[in-house]
Amino acid sequence: MSSLNSTTPSQPPSFLLLGIPGLEKEQFWIAFPFCIMYAIAVLGNIILLIVIKTESSLHEPMYLFLAMLAFTDLVLSTSMLPKMLAIFWWGSGEIGFVSCLVQLFFVHSFSAVESGVLMAMALDRYFAICYPLRHSSILSMPVVTALGNLVLLRGVLMVSPMCFLLHRKDFCQHRVISHSYCEHMAVVKLVCEDTRVNAIYGILVVLAVAVFDITVIVVSYTMILRVVLRLTSSEYQHKAISTCVSHICVILPCYVSALFSFLTHRFGHSIPQHIHILVANLYLLVPPTLNPIIYGVRTKQLRDKIVVLFQRKRI
Repeated sequence: MSSLNSTTPSQPPSFLLLGIPGLEKEQFWIAFPFCIMYAIAVLGNIILLIVIKTESSLHEPMYLFLAMLAFTDLVLSTSMLPKMLAIFWWGSGEIGFVSCLVQLFFVHSFSAVESGVLMAMALDRYFAICYPLRHSSILSMPVVTALGNLVLLRGVLMVSPMCFLLHRKDFCQHRVISHSYCEHMAVVKLVCEDTRVNAIYGILVVLAVAVFDITVIVVSYTMILRVVLRLTSSEYQHKAISTCVSHICVILPCYVSALFSFLTHRFGHSIPQHIHILVANLYLLVPPTLNPIIYGVRTKQLRDKIVVLFQRKRI
C-alpha cells in the first residue's frame, strides 16, 4: 500500500486563481470593458457563422476559413472569460484541478488552431490572387475541409502532452495561481518536481506553431505583393490590396500580443506582473472581438449579406 501511495502523484483538489495581482481593487472595474468585448465577440462571431452557413454564395474557401476562425474565437474567449469575470466581480477564484487542466487545454490548443486558420487564410489569398483561374480547383471543398481538420488536429496533438505531463506531476501545498486563467507556465510553477521537460516542451510547441505559421504567412504575402504590384488594372489592384489589408489587420493584434505575452513571461522579469497578465488576457479577447468587426466592415460581400439578414429579421 505504501509503495502504491508513493507512486501516485500528489495533486491538489483545486487551485485558486488570483485574477490580476496588484490590481485586485481595480479589476472589478476592468471586468466591465472585458464583459462588453466578450459580448461583442460572441454576438459578432455568431452572426458571421449564421450568415456564412445560410448564404450559399459565401460557401467559398475565404468565407469557410473565416467561419472556422469565428468558431475558434468563440471557443477561445468562452473558455476563459466567464470564469475571469466571476473572479473579477465575485472573487470566485477557486477552480478544480481537472477543470484547470481542461481550461488550459482549450486555451492553448485553440490558440494554436487560430494561428493555423490565419495561415490557411493567407494561403487562400495567395492562390486567389496569384493563381485566380486555378483557385477553386486547388482549394476545393475537400481540401478546405482537410486543412481545417489538420489545423484542429495539430492543436489538439501538440497541447495534449502538456496536460498529460502536468497530470503526472506532484504539486506543492501552495495552490495559488497568480493569473486570471490556467496558463501553462503559471500552473507549472506550482509543481514540486523538476519541470524542465514541461518548460522546454511548452517553448517548442510555441516556436513550432509560430515559426511555421508566420513563415507561411510572410512568404504568402510577399508573393502576393509582388503579383499585385505587377497588375495593370488599378481596380483589381485595389480589390486585392483591400482583401489583404483586412487579413493583416486580423493577424497583427493576434501575433503581436501573443509574442509580447510569450517573451515577457519567460524573459521580461522587469515588466510588472499585472502588465503581463493584462496583455495575456487581451491576447485572448481582442482578436475574437476585432475579427468579426474587421471582416464585417471591410468585406463588401459579407457586409451586404449581413444587412440582408437583418432586413429579413425585421420583415
